[in-house]
Amino acid sequence: MARQLTEKQQKFLDVLFEEAKGNPVTAKKLAGYSENNSTSSITSSLQEEIADLTKKFIASSATKAAYSLAQVIDNPTDLGNKERMIAAKDILDRGGFTKTDKVEVTSASPLFILPPKENENN
Repeated sequence: MARQLTEKQQKFLDVLFEEAKGNPVTAKKLAGYSENNSTSSITSSLQEEIADLTKKFIASSATKAAYSLAQVIDNPTDLGNKERMIAAKDILDRGGFTKTDKVEVTSASPLFILPPKENENN
């Protein structure tokens, strides 16, 4: 269950990743907080909500990162491709789109019959 936020807290979160472009000082001003309110106190009180929104922002940026990788494939000689690939990989990794090695083991029968155990005294 989401906790109840004040109007200013909600406005801060609403503008943080839009007009403020991730800058908490700008978001504080846009949300209507006074200069007397410290930015760190606002962000610490909204720590969980900011972390959740950050994850969502990174996940939403994953499509742009994937598209950037596809552009490298289409134009392999363009300057800056190495940096573009590193940045795209980092965004995809942080968004949870990491390369996975999958090993699948299947069996027609879940029962394995082992040979008899040899006598240990021999």
